This record gives sequence, C-alpha cells and structure tokens, in this order.
Amino acid sequence: MARGIDVGTMNIVSAGQDGDDTVFVQQRNSFVEIEYSDMAEQMLSRSDVLHIRKGDQVFVVGDDALNFANIFNQKTRRPMKDGILSSEESSAIPMIKLIIEQVLGEPETPDERVFYSSPADPIDSELSTLYHQKTLDSFLEDMGYNPEPINEGMAVIYSELADSNFTGLGISFGAGMTNVCLAYYAVPVMTFSVARGGDWIDEQTATATGESVDKVTSIKEDDFRLDFTTDVGGVEGALAIYYDNLLDYVIEQISAEVNEEDVEEGLDVPVVVTGGTSSPAGFENLFEERLANASIPFSISNVKRVNNPLYSVARGALVAARSEEAQHEHEEPKAPEAEAAAEEAE
Repeated sequence: MARGIDVGTMNIVSAGQDGDDTVFVQQRNSFVEIEYSDMAEQMLSRSDVLHIRKGDQVFVVGDDALNFANIFNQKTRRPMKDGILSSEESSAIPMIKLIIEQVLGEPETPDERVFYSSPADPIDSELSTLYHQKTLDSFLEDMGYNPEPINEGMAVIYSELADSNFTGLGISFGAGMTNVCLAYYAVPVMTFSVARGGDWIDEQTATATGESVDKVTSIKEDDFRLDFTTDVGGVEGALAIYYDNLLDYVIEQISAEVNEEDVEEGLDVPVVVTGGTSSPAGFENLFEERLANASIPFSISNVKRVNNPLYSVARGALVAARSEEAQHEHEEPKAPEAEAAAEEAE
C-alpha cells in the first residue's frame, strides 16, 4: 500500500487508497502556545484537540490552532515559512513531526512507499530546499516509511492531467510558494517556484489594512470572492488587489522561464491551477484572463481549477507512489538458474 503526502506551509494533507476510494486526512500546519494547567489539559484531551505539552506550556496544533489564536488574540506560529521548514521557529521540528504523524499514521507494511511533495528552488530567492527535503526524509524513515520526494508542480500534473497524457502546465498556488511545472508525456520540461503565495497576500493585506494576519487569513477562507465588487478600503478589497498582483507576477515569471528554457513553439497544452490559495471563487477566470494577455510561445487549450484544490498535490503524490509500486509488482524475478549464473559471472 503506497501513500502520498503534501507537506504544505499552510496545510499538511495525506492521501491513501481504501478500495476504489481515495481517502484524505488534513491538518493545518500551525500551532499556538497557551499556558498550562491541569484543567486546560484535561479539557483539551476530552475535546480531542491535538496538542503537546512542553514544561509549563501547552501547544495546540493543527486545525484548532487558528481558533485558539483568534479567541485569545494571539498569533499562530508556523513550522514552515516560504514553503520550507522555518529557520526562525525553534519548535518547528517537533511540531511538524507531530502533525505529519497525525496525518499520515503508521505504515501498514514495512518500508511502505510514500511520495511527499517538495518545492522547487525559487527563481526569485536564494532559499534552498535541500535541508527541508532531507529533514522530511529523516522523519518519514523514522516512522517506518520508504520516502521519495516529488516536485510539487509535477504532482499537480499527475493528479489532474491524466486525460491529456500528463501533458500540460500545472501550477500549485500554495501558502509559502507558487510551484510551476510544464510536462510533456509525464516528462518535466520546466520546473520552478516563486517565493510568493497565499502568505504573501495575507501579509501585504494585513499591512495595508491594519488587521492581524490571522484575521486576514480567516476572512480569505470564509467565502471570499474575487469579483472586484468589494469596497477597496476593506480587507476583501485589499485581498483582491494583492491576488491580482500575485497572478501578474507569477505569469511574468512563467513567460520569462519559458523563453529562457527555449520551449518548443506550436505546443497546445491545458493549464491546471490548484493549491489552497487558488480556492476563492473567481480565481480561475482572473487567471485565464491574465494568461491570455501573456507572451508565451505555446497556445493554451483550456484553463481549469480543480474542485478540491487542497487535495490535488497529495493525490498526485499518491498517483506517483502507486505507479512505482505497480511497476515493482510487475517486475519478473530472476529464475534461480539465472541468479546462480549471475553470481558465478561475478
């Protein structure tokens, strides 16, 4: 049994197979610190709130962290920043390990294969993903898994473009980064990321309006629509402005990279956009409008946003893991005579 997991800045999502159904488990990748008391810990345990105690402090982890932060007027803390493990957060490693264990669970078989999402190194930043990737490898191996990273943009291709022979442009708008992959028959032609995503939108909006970042995030996730009919002076108006700016920036980077990579002209490819930041209604239409005005050497057959963008990368990681598992299962073992002959030849 193979698994897939999307280790995102805002959410961690696992995907597994149960018969013909794909089962997803999700937790918000954040935590908040509250003061310890026996009563508080008892209430948290009774309510099945994911938490961990360290000395005189209790850390509420996952989906409940944002609720606690808003109630107690605190700021959530994140194990990850800009798409990778945060070097600024001292509790990053134990917290993300707890969330991954909660979301993925124990392997069903020894050395169970798991593909996990990993961003490409951003083209507009000096950030490196190497430490992040090796640390996740170590976590998953300690849990008993056999891990393999998959580029986040390529996971989108695996998840959403099977009907076009895994050919097209996949873009994952995450919280910390935006990952882009152009693939031709499942072979990546161009992969890169930019160091802007949903967090950049939230931070810019919070600065412009004077609201807290957590409050902005809550408003964005609560039926926010990209219809540009909202009063510009409010949070939703500011969100629309920075969404518009992000899309212009990402498409500008795509155009530059396509020209630099000398991608063949004449291609006619579908485009799929996904990731939690692409969730607001109207995102697909705005992106298609901006893309139509871009200078790129190939044509776009259609643009689609998936129904459940939060699950797309995890699903693609699962598809890749199951594909590899199936290949290994169909490999014919050597006959004993062939094995003996090979040993003698050595």
